[in-house]
Amino acid sequence: MFTINEGKADRIIRVVIGAALLIWFFVDSTTGFWHWIKLIGILPLVTGAVGHCGLYSLLGINTCPTKPK
Repeated sequence: MFTINEGKADRIIRVVIGAALLIWFFVDSTTGFWHWIKLIGILPLVTGAVGHCGLYSLLGINTCPTKPK
């Protein structure tokens, strides 16, 4: 379906940052715009788990060491 265009380190960093933002969202009890912006952590978490970044595809970036078929 998608070609993997993220390397191992890239994927790990994305998952860690995404999980940290989501944990911060659920632990922090404040409200307002900055509280809700933490939900952006869903994006790096999903792209890191799947291994495909749509923006990388548009820009022609590929951090995966293996060549796509």
